[in-house]
Amino acid sequence: MSDRGLVEIPYEGVFSLSDTLKSGQLFHWEPAELDGCRGFAGCIGSLGPSFITQTEEGRVLGFRNDKALLSAYFGLNHPITSIHATFPQGDSVLDEAIAYCPGIRLARQPMWECLATFITSSLKQVAHIRAISMKLRSRYGEAHELAGQSFYSYPKPQAIARAGEDALRECSLGYRAKSLHLAAQAIESGSFDLAQLEKERDPEKVMAALLELHGVGEKIANCVLLFSGGFHGAFPIDVWIERILRENYRKRVKGAKLQKWAVDYFGANAGYAQQYLFHFARKTL
Repeated sequence: MSDRGLVEIPYEGVFSLSDTLKSGQLFHWEPAELDGCRGFAGCIGSLGPSFITQTEEGRVLGFRNDKALLSAYFGLNHPITSIHATFPQGDSVLDEAIAYCPGIRLARQPMWECLATFITSSLKQVAHIRAISMKLRSRYGEAHELAGQSFYSYPKPQAIARAGEDALRECSLGYRAKSLHLAAQAIESGSFDLAQLEKERDPEKVMAALLELHGVGEKIANCVLLFSGGFHGAFPIDVWIERILRENYRKRVKGAKLQKWAVDYFGANAGYAQQYLFHFARKTL
């Protein structure tokens, strides 16, 4: 159990806990109140619930023993000023997106939790992804309690593998149940070495390994690279991103060519640009 004394977690630049939680990366954090302090709580990996809050002045507070964990998880340790300096200069579209949501950070999630969540996200709205995640957690995850509320860790691969495809379909997964179940089976059997993949620092090798899994294409693999692997050059393209890119940058380019163009154009931290553009597009277009 974490030390429940709250301490400040420092960060550079602008950070918005609310925008980060709503930005389509994370789907299970819930409002919680601890000793009169309102914030959000959720389980990171198989750990018990963490608590995080942000004051009106912008200070971020979390459990003392979770300070390093929360800093890495919410990207509070990212050098935002240096990251922004790598973006193309004079890009009015990106500048407008950043101005709309300057406080978004890229999360660094446990790989299985991130992979499984985005396998279940295919062709789903954020609200649907959240509902699926919460149902899977409550049925197959481990229960924890914080301040009188129940919180559930994401089910381990073994639990998903044991559940079976038919049971997973009952969690509103539809055809995605097969992909999630096969991924869990591959990890449980050892044919897919997730622990080793988490240590791999070559994004091309991580991408190649992920694409071997049933139902995992480049979009899901890029989400895992970006939101779990810490590869900030990854650039997932969904319908929102394709729309904003083709309307504002490359009208006649799509597919693999659009993917390559975006990575080359937005640079070493293309994934950060993607997240600003994604949240801006989803909320304003």
